[in-house]
Amino acid sequence: MAKKKSKFCCNSCGYESPKWMGRCPGCGGWNTMVEEVEVVLKGPRGAFQHSNTISQKATPIIDIETSDEPRIPTEMDELNRVLGGGIVPGSLVLIGGDPGIGKSTLLMQVSALLSNKGHRVLYISGEESMRQTKLRASRLGVQSPELYIYSETNLELINQTIEEVTPKFVIIDSIQTIHHPEVTSAPGSVSQVRECTAELMRIAKTKGIAIFLVGHVTKEGQIAGPRLLEHMVDTVLYFEGERHHTYRILRSVKNRFGSTNEIAIFEMVQAGLKEVSNPSELFLEERSYDAAGSTIVASMEGTRPILVEIQSLVTPTSFNYPKRMSTGVDQNRVQLLMAVLEKRMGLLLQAQDAYIKVAGGVKLDEPAIDLAVLTSIVSSFKDQAVKSTDCFIGEVGLTGEVRRVSRIEQRVQEAARLGFKRAFIPASNQGGWDYPSGIQVVGIETINEALRACFNDL
Repeated sequence: MAKKKSKFCCNSCGYESPKWMGRCPGCGGWNTMVEEVEVVLKGPRGAFQHSNTISQKATPIIDIETSDEPRIPTEMDELNRVLGGGIVPGSLVLIGGDPGIGKSTLLMQVSALLSNKGHRVLYISGEESMRQTKLRASRLGVQSPELYIYSETNLELINQTIEEVTPKFVIIDSIQTIHHPEVTSAPGSVSQVRECTAELMRIAKTKGIAIFLVGHVTKEGQIAGPRLLEHMVDTVLYFEGERHHTYRILRSVKNRFGSTNEIAIFEMVQAGLKEVSNPSELFLEERSYDAAGSTIVASMEGTRPILVEIQSLVTPTSFNYPKRMSTGVDQNRVQLLMAVLEKRMGLLLQAQDAYIKVAGGVKLDEPAIDLAVLTSIVSSFKDQAVKSTDCFIGEVGLTGEVRRVSRIEQRVQEAARLGFKRAFIPASNQGGWDYPSGIQVVGIETINEALRACFNDL
């Protein structure tokens, strides 16, 4: 007979404990331990079940033959970029994002594109009925005989349907609603998510089916369930953007078959998600010319250079502790740069509130944005606008030096293509490449050189 055993699991990291604890020892989260009932089957001690797969022998690495992974490209160039060139058969892709941001819409459009090319797609919805899924497909104009819709949450029935339909692509919407009948815990729990994902991974690898999983996110923006979920899948994509704005950013944070930190930009329209092929023009089309506190930086998102506007607002404060707020830039980075300005340039910012924002809802976390953020703060503090045709690239050190950045050629070429006339770059990045025509490249070693070239009274 089966014996029931109780245990406590952490919803954040999957840590297991025989007793309840207020704080998880694994991730340090408070009140994340939940009770789960585990069914233990009695059997002979020491029994071991061999897997059905044929065991392989250890082989020297020089004797292993490799070949490029075959990819199936979609007609969405932005999605192909994020996936590394296309969909790899047998891969497991996890897509996470806030509710209503467009995860199901994107996967329905991808299903239509793949089924129209003759690939059989099985769309499994655990949150909507087949009629509701049909209504959404009709709104997006999806009509294909190779697209199959199935509404079910039982993993065993899903496995049987996959055997009957024999699709090439499977979409699970969402993984938190699927449950394994042999696991006694509720759907969405740590045990259910782990076991269901492991079973779907086995199906994907053994049958060569590409499976897309939709994952819910927590209020902190992380994918719900144990962190083990992101380690098990091959690719993790995050949908970013505000629900009340039309633009969406699909970011790759893990990809075993391509580069990470790639982004795809879409615009939400009535007919679904529309690709944005030139994001730099999108982010700069509404910028204010000759406005104090506005600078342009050429940032790299994966292999793509993107020009975005950084805005600063520095105002006097009547409180003892000035406020420092930032959107799209790390707040600790802003405080560090303001400390460098006070120490190296002698600017009195201790009695000033500072508000920093990256226009367009983009999040920048690379060091090359330091010079643009710093120049934007000085521009607002001095109430002097920098030239609208200037672009700033460079990392700033604590001693005020401007340090080398990567992929400087692509950054400057993108700035020249969009009509910028001058680019401030680190002096150590000047040699070894040809400058594009129509733009002046200015090499600087310290922040003093850059600020004196932009402002007259420094």
